[in-house]
Amino acid sequence: MGKLVYKPVGILLGVAAGGIAGVVFKQVWKRVAGDSDAPNATDEERGWAEILAAAALQGAIFALVKAAVDRGGAVGVKRLTGRWPT
Repeated sequence: MGKLVYKPVGILLGVAAGGIAGVVFKQVWKRVAGDSDAPNATDEERGWAEILAAAALQGAIFALVKAAVDRGGAVGVKRLTGRWPT
């Protein structure tokens, strides 16, 4: 039952995590690089180091936010149902 309850919650939390991670990444990039736009892999005027650093930072932030949101969702489901979603 916990898995059935958690599945739609997990999907919604995943979408929310992606949005939150995007906002957090933009703010962190502004502070770290002093640039309001993060580079795209196809930006001709940006170098390899900058593009790869931006990608690594974005991936790390996304993974961190997703893990925090997933864990929070699982804890919430356990509080509501009494069972850990598996």
